[in-house]
Amino acid sequence: MSRRRTLSTKKKLALLVSAATVAGGGAFVMAATSNAAQPAQTAAESTVCQGLATALGNNQTFIDGQRANPDAQSAARIANREAVIAQIKVQQEASGCVVGESAQGSQATQPSQAASAPAASAPAASAPAGNTGNAGNTGNAGNNGGGAAASGQQVCNGSTVTLSGEGGAPAASSNQFPAGTKLKVTNLDNNKSTTVEVTSVSGSCALLNNAAFEQVREPGKFLIRRALIEKVG
Repeated sequence: MSRRRTLSTKKKLALLVSAATVAGGGAFVMAATSNAAQPAQTAAESTVCQGLATALGNNQTFIDGQRANPDAQSAARIANREAVIAQIKVQQEASGCVVGESAQGSQATQPSQAASAPAASAPAASAPAGNTGNAGNTGNAGNNGGGAAASGQQVCNGSTVTLSGEGGAPAASSNQFPAGTKLKVTNLDNNKSTTVEVTSVSGSCALLNNAAFEQVREPGKFLIRRALIEKVG
């Protein structure tokens, strides 16, 4: 006489839970594998990644310059910029970018421009009269949210603008203008402007800190391609 074995209700529930757990775990592994399979984007593939790579490159250029020509404050400046670079790398990872990718910003693009570009930038610091030909461009500042009163001498022709990653009140750093110089930066893509004071040295003509960049940025972007930079004080 055959004996039929039956499973209790509790055992049946346990088996069902185990099966569901295995199936769910498999789905999770598949999803994780799918996400991991997506390669990180480079600066050439993403505007966000390009902005972050440019910011990292500008800070690294500044560090290299401080190491090449150190002074009493170089160690502190380098430590500050290294902390900024570390934060940029965190942002690169969170944005799906290649972590640590570095790209030069405005200073790297200027030499590759037409031969007239250096000639336009050279008189900017020494002979304001030499830039009177830019009056037609600076005259547009009144339409870009800055007002005619804040318009000044156009500088850094063809430069892009990105952020340094530094905190604090709105400010800028520059390798062309001394501390105390006031620069007006206008994002021509959204007509937003900010007027800031240069407070430190950087590897770019005009590099905005986080607070200043927020005043002119477009959502989700870390680079201003079409920028109007004016010296107003």
